[in-house]
Amino acid sequence: MKTTLKYLNAFLLFFIVTTNVFAQTAGTLTFTYNQPQPTSPSVTGGGNVYAVWIENATGTFIKTKARYTSTSTDDHLPTWASKCGCTTTTIATGAACNITDALSGATRKSTTTPTAYGAKSIVWDGKNVVGTTNGTTVADGTYKIWVESSWNDGPNNIHNELIGFTFTKGPTEVTLTPAGDNYINTVNLHWVPDAMSVNQNLANNPVVIIYPVPSSGVFNLDFKNEVKNITVYDLTGRTVYFEQLNENQINTTKQIDISNLSNGNYIISLKNDMGVSNYEVILSK
Repeated sequence: MKTTLKYLNAFLLFFIVTTNVFAQTAGTLTFTYNQPQPTSPSVTGGGNVYAVWIENATGTFIKTKARYTSTSTDDHLPTWASKCGCTTTTIATGAACNITDALSGATRKSTTTPTAYGAKSIVWDGKNVVGTTNGTTVADGTYKIWVESSWNDGPNNIHNELIGFTFTKGPTEVTLTPAGDNYINTVNLHWVPDAMSVNQNLANNPVVIIYPVPSSGVFNLDFKNEVKNITVYDLTGRTVYFEQLNENQINTTKQIDISNLSNGNYIISLKNDMGVSNYEVILSK
């Protein structure tokens, strides 16, 4: 009997550890930072080339979230190019470079959106890339978001800034404000698991049921908890819809119409006095 119990305990311990290791909590990471226009080295031509991407704890590439460069500056993102599958580290605009689900475009200028310098916002849905499509929710654990940026077109065409920030993806909400440096600062990382209730005292109950997903523009929100306001963000972190609510709407249905927006993924964010809960939805007209 003692031997049987010993093996049973060992099996249960293995099962618990295995379950924790391979948990895949769905959620949303919002990453914001400020990039002042550098003075040392000074900016050449007023432009800024940059990439933002996610890696796991072992340095394996997960997903690109932003890539802005042009053919004349595509040798300025060597680290990102080596991570995301580009043919070489000097061609960051090639077809092999993985920019699935990423914000992308030419070298940023003061006249473009997003602008070359100033506040920037990135949203990650906790998923990897499978082939050429948005993939599956990755395992919980330690991840790192990297920023590589170049603004000086010197004779060696080397990048001028490379910095990473570590965070934990899992069932617990995480807010981090790492120091950054002179070039990348005012950093904020906010991971919110989808399963987290806005009201922590009712954590086993959903805040809302949203349907249909995808939708042609009108989403139904069946409230299961108190909600003060609704904010909808696009994947750049820009607010595209906001509505203040009467909190006494539990067990009622609210419709929001965002059919005026472009097709794509959006984050519906619900807030009350206990916190925030985010839900990713798809607009497909």
